[in-house]
Amino acid sequence: MFKVEENRTIYLDDKGNILGEVDYPYISSNVVDVNHTFVDISLRGKGIANLLLTHAFNYFRENNIKVKVSCSYAIKWLDNHREYTDLMIEKK
Repeated sequence: MFKVEENRTIYLDDKGNILGEVDYPYISSNVVDVNHTFVDISLRGKGIANLLLTHAFNYFRENNIKVKVSCSYAIKWLDNHREYTDLMIEKK
């Protein structure tokens, strides 16, 4: 289950344990910095980070939030998800 909390999107198991997360603190009223992506070792390689980032970027789009990216994984992810470049404050 994916859930948006203040400054992050998380992936939870059925017991509420956090299995993955994308952190994005606000750096201004409508701009976040995607600065960390984490997936529990038991789920790595199963596409969870991709799903987390997709969920987060869809949330940003729906809420008119612009994005800076300092997380190395998210930077690489954006290379393959050019459909989200319109949200970036610093274009590649």
